[in-house]
Amino acid sequence: MALSRREQTVAIVSGALAAYSLRREMGSLPTDVTPFSFVLRVVPKEMKGEITAKLIDDIFEYVSAELRA
Repeated sequence: MALSRREQTVAIVSGALAAYSLRREMGSLPTDVTPFSFVLRVVPKEMKGEITAKLIDDIFEYVSAELRA
C-alpha cells in the first residue's frame, strides 16, 4: 500500500526536523537557521507547496511531546 501525498509530506518533514534537531544539538547549524527554513531547504522541490509553517509546528510539537512522554 502506497502512502498518500500527505503521509509522504509528514514523513519527510519529520525526518527533516530530526536532522535539524541533531545538527542543532551538535552545533553544526548557524544560529539564524530556523526549523522552518531548514525544512524548506532540504525537502524535495515537488513537496514544498504542501508544507506550511503550521504543519512544521504541528509535527515538531507532536514529536517533542512524544519524546518527553
